[in-house]
Formats: sequence, structure tokens, C-alpha cells
Amino acid sequence: MIRVLFICHGNICRSAMAEYMFKDMVRKLGVEDEFYIESAATSSEEIGNPVYPPARRELAAHGIRCDGHHARRIRREDYDRFDYLIAMEQYNLRNMKNAFPSDDPYGKIYRILDFTDEPGDIADPWYTGEFELTYRQLEMGLQGFLRACRA
Repeated sequence: MIRVLFICHGNICRSAMAEYMFKDMVRKLGVEDEFYIESAATSSEEIGNPVYPPARRELAAHGIRCDGHHARRIRREDYDRFDYLIAMEQYNLRNMKNAFPSDDPYGKIYRILDFTDEPGDIADPWYTGEFELTYRQLEMGLQGFLRACRA
């Protein structure tokens, strides 16, 4: 089983969207039993909160539910529990170094767009308001990640 943790700043927009999008993606392919999927935040600002309403609406527009989500913060033991720790942007990577081994001895830490032909950061839609763009970027990254896992 491949254990994946998606990580962003607050765990109410990008990483939560990635979690539920990826769960939906692997379910539709009939391979959900091959994956364990969660998401988390690098900050404590939103702990316990549900998916941010505009992010929830964007997921719902694509038939994806995110009921029962409660934001949580990354923990040191997540490095050992997960095979992939996937950040949304460079700032997440920097903040992850406070919780995880900064030298990433097992090569588990990536950005989601590292799995595409256009590596880079996904801007935080909390500030940009561009939830549709975030969805499209995540979709591209998740498809690339899934191909990498199944190669």
C-alpha cells in the first residue's frame, strides 16, 4: 500500500482538495485499496476546521465530496508513516523542514507539480480566489503522481 500525505499551509484548501481529488481518482480507477491518503497543514491556524467553502464548492462542481474533513497539523511521525509527503509550494517545503528530517534521507518529499512537465508552486487560492485554477493544477499534478506510482 502506498501511503500519501498532501501538505499545504492550512489544510483547508489545496492539500484538502488534493486529498479528496486523489481519493476520487483512485476510486474511479478501482485501485483505492492500493493507497492510503490523508492531508495536513504546516501551520496550526486552521486545525479542526472543515474544507474552506470555496474549495468545497469547487470539489462539488466536479462531483467530489469532502464531508468530515478536519484540518490537522503535520507531526514528526508522519515522516515515518507515509511514503510520499507532497507539498503544494516551496514555502510548504521550507516549513516541513521544522517537522521532518531536513535532509529527507528517504526521498519522500516532493511538490505536487514536480510530477508534471511544468514543476513549480500552486498559489494559495485562499489569497488568489482562483479555486478553478487550483483544481486544474492539482488534477494535472495528481495524474502525474498516479502515473509515477503505477510505473
